[in-house]
Amino acid sequence: MSIDKKLHERSGSKCELCGSPDDLKIYLTKEEAMSVDNSVLVCTTCKNQIENVTTTDPNHWRCLSDSMWNENKTVQVVAWRMLNRLRAEGWPQDLLDMMYLDDETLVWAAATGEGEDEEGKIIHKDSNGNILKDGDSVVLIKDLDVKGANFTAKRGAAVHNIKLVWDNDEQIEGRVDGQHIVILTQYVKKTK
Repeated sequence: MSIDKKLHERSGSKCELCGSPDDLKIYLTKEEAMSVDNSVLVCTTCKNQIENVTTTDPNHWRCLSDSMWNENKTVQVVAWRMLNRLRAEGWPQDLLDMMYLDDETLVWAAATGEGEDEEGKIIHKDSNGNILKDGDSVVLIKDLDVKGANFTAKRGAAVHNIKLVWDNDEQIEGRVDGQHIVILTQYVKKTK
């Protein structure tokens, strides 16, 4: 049975966060191969707001008062992350105070930095000091010799849909000339 079918079966063909039956997609919670154990079935509204902080509508996430109690750890992880993102609203902090995650699940949930205070949070910045986010596009500002791949990533090469290295603010990941590489943020410039 495919992952999609298993997630539909587990969720009753509804968003595992807000309960919407419309336009369901898989959201991956870990940077590893997709499986039922690290994915949740979400609606487009939830997925867009999870992936883009600027589109977050706090009132939409009041649904977490129910989904945070889901028996599936993956759903709990996403609920914890969103409650942490929204905790300045007041009501999410009350839910976080009630929520319990075992130590292993809490480490997984906090891996994105959602639970950290701003002063301890890792922030990735390009060579001009612009804040980088997952999914951004950047341009190389210098020719870079890629170790182990025997090629040079040329200045001006565009790198789309970057991934931040969550534990190192000086590194991002992306594809250059079909190769997946780690790039130092000091050698990139964010594009609009």
